[in-house]
Amino acid sequence: MSGIGVGGSQSQSLHNVFVYGSLLADDVVRVLLNRLPLSSFATLNSFHRYSIKGRVYPAILPVENKRVNGRVLMGITDPELYILDTFEDVEYERRTVEVSLKDSSENLLAHAYVWSNKDDPNLYGEWDFEEWKRLHMNDFVKMTMEFMEELDLAESKTRVATYESFFQQNGDNHPAS
Repeated sequence: MSGIGVGGSQSQSLHNVFVYGSLLADDVVRVLLNRLPLSSFATLNSFHRYSIKGRVYPAILPVENKRVNGRVLMGITDPELYILDTFEDVEYERRTVEVSLKDSSENLLAHAYVWSNKDDPNLYGEWDFEEWKRLHMNDFVKMTMEFMEELDLAESKTRVATYESFFQQNGDNHPAS
């Protein structure tokens, strides 16, 4: 019997999720989901990946004649999708998009987290994953670990609050008491 599919009478749906930013890093995915799901390189057409002023993670929005390269995480369970929804927080809305898989050119429906504010003046340029890995990945993995610890507590902070407090602790902006 193959390991694909959900056995038993309590079936749950499995999801595909297109990732294009910090979730391209296996270390971040492993902290969030406690595993590395199967994934495939994919392209999302008619979208652009922006940098966001003051943030180390990117945003995507629909833009004609542009494309975003990323990966599709496959076989994401409902509880894992809840973790990703919480991690992406209110800044993003989860939408169903069509992506094309690089290795087979097959098209696939997947969830993607699209920036909620399409008129955000803080979006600019093009976000660079390699630069992010060099400059920010280690801190981002630590912040993600904090986020997961908080998620287990009853009064968990939003991901944005965790992000902001983490990067303030490691910066020079300590409030004067």
